[in-house]
Amino acid sequence: MQPYEMTLAAAADAIRARQMSPVELVDSVLERIERVEPRTGAYVSVTAERARRAAREAEDDIAAGRHRGPLHGIPMGLKDLIDVAGTATSASSRVRAGHRAPADSTVATRLSAAGAVLVGKTHTHEFAYGLTTPQTGNAWDLDRVAGGSSGGSAVAVAAGTATFALGTDTGGSIRVPAALNGVVGLKPTYGLVPRHGVTSLSWSLDHVGPITRTVEDAALVLTVLAGHDPRDPASLTAPPTACRPGPRTDLTGLRIGVPRTYYFEHVDAEVEAAVRSAIDALEALGARLVEVEIPLTRYIRATQWGLMVPEATAYHEATLRTVPELYQDDVRVLLEAGELMPAGDYLRAQRSRTLMRQEWTHLLRDVDLIAAPTVPATAVRADQETITWTDGTVEGVSDAYVRLSAPANITGMPSLSVPVGHDTTGLPIGMQLVGRPLEESLLLRVGHAYESTRPARSLAPVPPTSKAMHAL
Repeated sequence: MQPYEMTLAAAADAIRARQMSPVELVDSVLERIERVEPRTGAYVSVTAERARRAAREAEDDIAAGRHRGPLHGIPMGLKDLIDVAGTATSASSRVRAGHRAPADSTVATRLSAAGAVLVGKTHTHEFAYGLTTPQTGNAWDLDRVAGGSSGGSAVAVAAGTATFALGTDTGGSIRVPAALNGVVGLKPTYGLVPRHGVTSLSWSLDHVGPITRTVEDAALVLTVLAGHDPRDPASLTAPPTACRPGPRTDLTGLRIGVPRTYYFEHVDAEVEAAVRSAIDALEALGARLVEVEIPLTRYIRATQWGLMVPEATAYHEATLRTVPELYQDDVRVLLEAGELMPAGDYLRAQRSRTLMRQEWTHLLRDVDLIAAPTVPATAVRADQETITWTDGTVEGVSDAYVRLSAPANITGMPSLSVPVGHDTTGLPIGMQLVGRPLEESLLLRVGHAYESTRPARSLAPVPPTSKAMHAL
């Protein structure tokens, strides 16, 4: 196994035991970037010299007995919404051309203090306003979408060009690309991870979280990220619970809700079969399955868009009026639509969210968590705009991908996406677990238990070229 193939936990153990140096690991990841990045397009920029310098410093610190923990010397990618002092934060947009961050974001500061090594800034759908990340190819099939908006981060982790990465999630933007690329994605409880220094899409829906190869890796990163920051008005003051899952895989007594409605409607048959098989595996570990009704499903989509669209437009008000031509067409149309939304609709979406939070709180008194598909279909072709379901219903790709992930953003509840297999074409499938606020440790325990039933996952076999590139 090459160093770039190692999980975060395995690499951390090897570094701590002096079996591998941070320099060796970072060099391996940078060499991997040189080989596959021209095909995947995961990165906006690669900070190779900075990374090599940080790796040497980590090696010296560890040799001197100043080991900072599991992230010390570990290569990471940061979504290009996350400020790092002196580096560009372009949000994958011409609007931000030439912009350099004057200071670190809170999460960048915490990762740096833990010794993590930045290897580059990863692509996002422009300003995180989309579910495909068109600049980036899926790590399993370059002609298919990476998912978004944190597509670059998910592909980097899946392809071995980062040991872990951070993304942001406003309607599923961590979990969707994680599911489509066969990696783990965690959207924490709203406010658990501070967003100071992170470009906003929709302030009341935005979350920052890790994308990793295993559930244990996600726990290691979350432990560093979580904690109060007064510069983020939504930052929680409650102390986070211990996140790292232990070796115990017995789920006896745990009540897992399996939705009768919504989450298994208009879902690809292979996705449904894989997720139900994964849920059966949780039952075999001792969990009790309980059928549940998802509340207020008819209002989910309207509430998500009713909150996100006006908040996004408010953030972009100045540049939308001065340089609208610099936005990509799909993003500009959404931003302009937000200018036409009546204030009453936004207020109704706020009331709907309050009701939804109340109903989900009641739901999660009867069960400990919900298990369901992360997305209803695997990665579609890059030029595909709609999905046609077996009953003839036609749904836009972005609407389909956001449909199952949005409830956790609206309610602010934590959600973990875990790979549960592949369809017959080899594309990854994800299951999401949704739990009560601040119960990340339970989601991570269940996800880790499920992983124990499966063989270790390998990296995505990045194709030598896409069919479209080959045709050229």
